[in-house]
Amino acid sequence: MDKNLVQRIFGGLLYGFAVIFCTTPLGSKLLNSISPDLVQQEQLFYGLITFFLFVGAWECTKMMKFDPKSWEKWVVFPLIFLVFYRFSKRFFQHGFYFDFNISETLALSLIVIAVITLFRFPKELYYDNGKLIFTVIYTALPFSFALGLPKFSTADNSFTLEVFFLFVLIWSSDTFAYFTGKYFGKHKMAPKISPKKTWEGFGGGVLLTLVAGFFIEQSFPDLRGNWIVVGFLVSVFAPLGDLVESQLKRTFGVKDSGNIIPGHGGILDRLDSFIICVPVVYLYFILEKFI
Repeated sequence: MDKNLVQRIFGGLLYGFAVIFCTTPLGSKLLNSISPDLVQQEQLFYGLITFFLFVGAWECTKMMKFDPKSWEKWVVFPLIFLVFYRFSKRFFQHGFYFDFNISETLALSLIVIAVITLFRFPKELYYDNGKLIFTVIYTALPFSFALGLPKFSTADNSFTLEVFFLFVLIWSSDTFAYFTGKYFGKHKMAPKISPKKTWEGFGGGVLLTLVAGFFIEQSFPDLRGNWIVVGFLVSVFAPLGDLVESQLKRTFGVKDSGNIIPGHGGILDRLDSFIICVPVVYLYFILEKFI
C-alpha cells in the first residue's frame, strides 16, 4: 500500500477519534471507567478547542511570515489568550445566553471584514499589523464562539452534541461535494483559488448535507436549533471556509498550514470549514430565539 495513503488513513482516524472522544460523552465515559470522576466531558471539549486554537494560531503566524523583529509577532498570543479567556469564563460559568450584544455583534462583524480583506485587499496582510489583526480574528474568535455551541450541566453530568454534529455535517459536505465533483463536475467554482472545486460538487454537497441534517433533526430533537437549517448553512459556508484557507495559503505562497496530522497537513488545513461555519451557526442560534 502507498505510504502516503497509509499516512492519510492513520491521520484521518486519529483526527476523527480525537474529535469524537472530546465532543461526545465517549471520552469521559472511557476515562471515568478507569478512574471514577476523573474528568468531565466539558473539560475534554474545552481542552480540544484550546489545542485547536493555539496550534492553529501558531500555524497562521508561520504561514504569514511575520518579521522576526516586529513587535506584532510578540503580542499575537497574548491577545489571543485574552480573547479566549473572556469566552472561557463564560463557558465555565454557563454564560452563553445567545442574545444580541455589542461585543458579540462586533466580533462576528470582524470575521466578515477579515474574510473580505483577504479576498479583496490581500496586500493589506503583507504588513505585520495586518497580519496581527487577521490572525487574532481568524483563530481566536471562531474557536471562542465554538465554546458556546454545546450545552452542559454539572448537576446531571450532561453534555449536548451540537459541536459533534457540526463536524459530522462538515465531513458530510466535504465528502459529498468531493465525490459529486469528481464524477459530475464540469464547471469550476473558483479556478484560481481552488481548481478542483466545481459547482456540481457544491450542489451535491448542499443536497446530501441537507439529507444528513434531516436525519440529525429527526433523531436528536433536543439539540439547539433546527438541524435541517444548520445542514443548509454548513453546506453553503463549509466550501467558503476551504476557499478562505486556500486564498490565505495562496497569498503567502505555502502548500500546507502545517504537518501535525500525518498525511493531512496542519490544524488549519483540517478545520478551515469549521472556522467559518462556527460563527455562522452561532449567529443562527442567536436569531432562532427570535423566530
